[in-house]
Amino acid sequence: MSDAARPIRNVLITGAEGYVGRMLVRALAGGEGRCHRVVATDLRLPLPGRRLPGVIYEPLDVRSRDAAVLMQRYQIDSVVHLAAVVSPGRKPDRQLLFDVEVGGTENLLACSLDAGVGHIVVASSGAAYGYHADNPVPLDEDDALRGNETFAYSHHKRLVEEMLARYRQDHPELRQLVLRPGTILGRSTRNQITALFEKRFVLGLSGVDSPFVIIWDEDVVGVILEGLRGGCEGIFNLAGDGVLTLRQMAALMGKPYLELPSTLVEGALGALHALGLSVYGPEQVDFLRYRPVLSNRRLQTEFGYQPRKTTRQVFEMYLRARGLGPVPTSRATLDAT
Repeated sequence: MSDAARPIRNVLITGAEGYVGRMLVRALAGGEGRCHRVVATDLRLPLPGRRLPGVIYEPLDVRSRDAAVLMQRYQIDSVVHLAAVVSPGRKPDRQLLFDVEVGGTENLLACSLDAGVGHIVVASSGAAYGYHADNPVPLDEDDALRGNETFAYSHHKRLVEEMLARYRQDHPELRQLVLRPGTILGRSTRNQITALFEKRFVLGLSGVDSPFVIIWDEDVVGVILEGLRGGCEGIFNLAGDGVLTLRQMAALMGKPYLELPSTLVEGALGALHALGLSVYGPEQVDFLRYRPVLSNRRLQTEFGYQPRKTTRQVFEMYLRARGLGPVPTSRATLDAT
């Protein structure tokens, strides 16, 4: 962007102790954002010895009106909202998830308006489009958001985006930058998706490609920094160029690819979930069967950001960092799978 040297003034970050939050705080504290004041908030803060110099750490529940107090105290110009419950545990409380993810976002928007904040960056997700057989390929930012009700995270991201649309109409003075990342991956990422790669084999569904679009974690932070510098607004998918299927990923790791019928997997997950042995139920099959494939065209042409790594480059970097198997150097090796 042309104004890359423009200083970011006072920024408040929610979910600052999450994976992306810690990276963003480090970048801002290190001077990459040329920021005057960084206020890092979360339910649990790092111990004093782990806190970065120059960063203000404040405890905050995003459902609390304390958010407005902090915004006014530190004269916040921009809010970066990263707080979410991504891994709810074996017995997720659906109401609690709703209260934090949807209610917390609404509270943060209201607090931002009360405190006179002019700019907010919201981390949504490609999951807001939902997991559906008739999703366009690739998905553009104007395509329908149909986050599945059976997936709390997907459904809540859809509800949040519907709320954001109402706020854009009613409160244009609060400029919004809404980011919809695909799979975020970096050298140290650990989540339910990376768990797919850590077994002796890669499990897939018969007759299903299970395509993944991946965005490098450092590119996510890079987009946020650019958005803060320019006070940018709009809605943008975050994805590296290209797509990898689960079969191709297995080939890159040198692991066997085991295909099972969808009905068999649904039945097994249903039984395990009923016995309390798995947090995932039969609906999880759609997570692999109908993965949303995001277009990054607008990110490049309208926002002006070119992801520094492609989907495949990020995955290969992750494999090398984790020692998860051989990475073929020949493009033909991958295409042949």
